[in-house]
Amino acid sequence: MGVMADVSDEVLRLTRLFHTREWREALEWKPFREGVDIYRLYWHASGPRAALLRFHPGGRVPLHEHMGYEHILILEGSQEDERGQAEAGTFVINPPGTRHTVFSKNGCVVLAIYEKPVRFVESASAS
Repeated sequence: MGVMADVSDEVLRLTRLFHTREWREALEWKPFREGVDIYRLYWHASGPRAALLRFHPGGRVPLHEHMGYEHILILEGSQEDERGQAEAGTFVINPPGTRHTVFSKNGCVVLAIYEKPVRFVESASAS
């Protein structure tokens, strides 16, 4: 199928990440934020997390602060924040203490890996 996440094994192996058209519609996406869906790869309440995020055109993640490092790999499309636009193939590392709002004008799919949960500033809830 493409991206495979087998949680029955201790090792998680993702394949064909840049071939998003092959697998993006087959995943069981869940609503995350306004115009953004999530597919969780692993998710610890107060620790590390990894997920695929699918931004629909106009999708937005509100202002949030990074409590740990955040690693974002743009797999398809582009997204932007206060620092500029990031196209497919771009790898972004946001260090602890940084804040931003993320928006995608035309939609995108990203791999997001978080050292620690983020703190949403606008809603005061962590996710």
